Amino acid sequence: MASPSSTAATTNVMLAIFEKKTVSLDLYRPLRNYISFNYSEREAQNLEDDLQTIKQYRSEIERVPADSLPARRDLLQNYYKALCAIESRFPISPDKDHVNSVYFTWYDTFKVKQKAVQQNIHLEKAAVLFNLGAVHSQMGLSLDRSAVEGRRQASHSFIAAAGVFAFLRDNVAMKASMGTSTTVDMSVECAGMLERLMLAQAQECVFENTIAKGSTPGVCAKISRQVGIYYEEALAALNVAPLLYHFDKGWLAHVQLKAALFYAEACYRYGMELHEKEEIAEEIARLKSGISALAEAKKSSSKGAAQQLLDAINKLEANLNQNLARAVKENDRVYLMRVPQASSLPPLPAFAMVKPMPMNDVLDASKEKMFASLVPDNSAKALSRYTEMVDDVIRTQAERLQQGSELARVKLREMDLPDSILALEGNVTLPMALKEDVEAVQICGGPAGLEAELQQLNDLKRVNQELLVQTEELLQKEATEDAQFRSQFGTRWTRPQSSTLTKNLQDRLNRFAGNLKQAAESDARIERSVRDHGALMSILDHRPIESALPTLARPIMSLDANEDAIAGALKQSLRQLEGLGAQRAGLEDMLKEMKRKDDILPKLMTSTGSHEDLFRKEIAKYDHICEEISKNLEAQEQLLLQIQAQNQDFASIFNLEDYKASRERTYKQIEVAISKYQEIKENINEGLKFYVTLQDAITNIKQQGSDFVMTRNMQCREMMDDVQRQISGLSFQENKGSNGYNYPSAAQSHQVPRSNPQPPADPTNIPNAVRPPTPTYQPPHQPAMPSYNQNPPPYGPPRQQPTPPYNLQASGPPYPPPQHQQQPPPNHEYGQPAYPGWRGPYYNAPPQQPAPLQQQGSMPRPPYTVPSPYHLPPHQSGYYRQ
Repeated sequence: MASPSSTAATTNVMLAIFEKKTVSLDLYRPLRNYISFNYSEREAQNLEDDLQTIKQYRSEIERVPADSLPARRDLLQNYYKALCAIESRFPISPDKDHVNSVYFTWYDTFKVKQKAVQQNIHLEKAAVLFNLGAVHSQMGLSLDRSAVEGRRQASHSFIAAAGVFAFLRDNVAMKASMGTSTTVDMSVECAGMLERLMLAQAQECVFENTIAKGSTPGVCAKISRQVGIYYEEALAALNVAPLLYHFDKGWLAHVQLKAALFYAEACYRYGMELHEKEEIAEEIARLKSGISALAEAKKSSSKGAAQQLLDAINKLEANLNQNLARAVKENDRVYLMRVPQASSLPPLPAFAMVKPMPMNDVLDASKEKMFASLVPDNSAKALSRYTEMVDDVIRTQAERLQQGSELARVKLREMDLPDSILALEGNVTLPMALKEDVEAVQICGGPAGLEAELQQLNDLKRVNQELLVQTEELLQKEATEDAQFRSQFGTRWTRPQSSTLTKNLQDRLNRFAGNLKQAAESDARIERSVRDHGALMSILDHRPIESALPTLARPIMSLDANEDAIAGALKQSLRQLEGLGAQRAGLEDMLKEMKRKDDILPKLMTSTGSHEDLFRKEIAKYDHICEEISKNLEAQEQLLLQIQAQNQDFASIFNLEDYKASRERTYKQIEVAISKYQEIKENINEGLKFYVTLQDAITNIKQQGSDFVMTRNMQCREMMDDVQRQISGLSFQENKGSNGYNYPSAAQSHQVPRSNPQPPADPTNIPNAVRPPTPTYQPPHQPAMPSYNQNPPPYGPPRQQPTPPYNLQASGPPYPPPQHQQQPPPNHEYGQPAYPGWRGPYYNAPPQQPAPLQQQGSMPRPPYTVPSPYHLPPHQSGYYRQ
């Protein structure tokens, strides 16, 4: 079952559209005057109720919305149907015989300083539809989307908003743009973008409900991918004219991050399904693709985005990295599958759960009774029919132009043009993906920079070795001094031997030494790899990289020396083909501009003849453009045949096939060099991480050893005083029983409590006392460690018992055995196998044998159990973890 949604934090991060603003407008007086003038005063009196209704609708539209959103929605729908009734009965235009005193003014909702002013009722209709879609979006945003029912209702509102914007795009937007004063927010492109955005938010609500119901990862992945597709389509519209630079950066950041978020969410869910099927290789590729998409989106669109959205992206990225680490580890240890390139994978499956709500029935004004007695319905039907005829002409011609451009592109690609001509001129280029990889390598220093990184690796290794030697010498020096005292004082020197207390430290140091030895072997293999593949990777040091590519050379021998003429003719034909393509783009723009200006409504309202005759006359305006399109396509067909013949001659003379083969070999060499460089670079980075981690571990142990030696030296001085008193016969036993020293192990040296020792008795106050001779050996003075702040270990407190005679032994052992300290659970395990080599786990240490049963629980778990402030990075490979 699917886990909780990684996008839960985005519950309240959606977009709603604000309504467009307008200015006060009196429709009552111009319409009544028109009725009175063209029909009769009595007719105007009969339609007084309809005129008052129109006046009230317009007045409420102008006011700032204060009522509920459903009431605002109903008002906009009713006013739109009333405008449809007005359109078919009142010709509003600058014409003197029409209603020419009405000017509709609407401000751009995204650029409030821009406005459109037209004597065109289509502008009013488009603005009302826009506001209707905005109200639906606000209704969706106002609902409580933290519950299943709230998300269902919100999805329904966003679907309705998408339906309104689709209706605006398909039916009104083009007509509203016919005048010279327009705004971008009511363009066809903006309406289409808003439709995609609303569908994305509706599908997002469905996705959240799918997660809440616990659907399978495969189902969740399909729904999530469709959310991403809708956002990607909206983003594509925002990044081209006329919407480019028209929207706030926060909009662009929001849409781009949402597109990346739901693409990565689909990769995450699909990866879970692949993991269940044990298709680990594709799972790794999908997870990497999702992580890359999130990283790119955060890099380019983090400014202006909501913090909740950024938090959701970070959470999803962490989940992707966690699953990727698991999959890579399993693949390396079990499956050993080859991970495919992301570009070779098929597109993620998607499933659309939403579509725009059909608004034809909701906005149908055919049953509207307003002004029914004025104008016959055939006028509106005639205008609609003509519009359909124009749309059909433009759609057909646009498809022909697109097919022509696609045919030219395919033919040129088959002939390897214009790349072969550019190669002849020395303007060779790498494929974009390969060029980006080479630039990434060169930014990192290229193959020439590997030597410096190898030197850094060796320096870190040397530092670790020196730290290890210093620690071992420190412990050895203390053990030597302890042995000297033991030899000098014999049985009186009763404290535990150093070797028994430092066994754990010595074991860890030995393991670290073994790891360093294996690390050195792996470093040597990396160095050999750099030397062995230096010649291969040297091609990456060419700057620019195109200088490493072969060039298309002229033939060494030519019988008729006509190679320049053949190449020149081919170039000329390509320039002509490019000109035909530019001409097609201009013809398509001419069609759209002609439709934008084609308004026959005034002619329909005043025409007394057949509508069909008027249609034929008006539609003939497009014939000359259609003829130009046909001529263009015919000329291109002939020119492509000519280019094909010229290219055959060109390929024969310049030995084009050999050049292509040589170029492909170079491409392959560059790809292999990049792969080898990345492999070596990754191994070096792993080595640097290993040495840094190990250095922290050894430094920690060295500090432990220093503290242990400090404690032992203090104990040594105190025991020397006690032994001297025993030798002089001035010692007094203060306890019956065994009150000796408690010598902690090295791991306990930080936790020895200290108390002030009891001062020894003054030898001058004891009768017949024999003064002890001055000892002939003094332990070397140990400087105090700045970080050591603990007191010397205590003597046992005096007990109220008689002191035994000097010639008797105290009952019990002279020193209690060292107590084993309960070690806290380790934060990290140091001394583990080092980083993996460039072809395998070169640094894996031999597996540790399990401790005997009697030792388990009493000794710290190897290899390193002291908590360290150094934390391994979460992305580090499994070789650094237990």
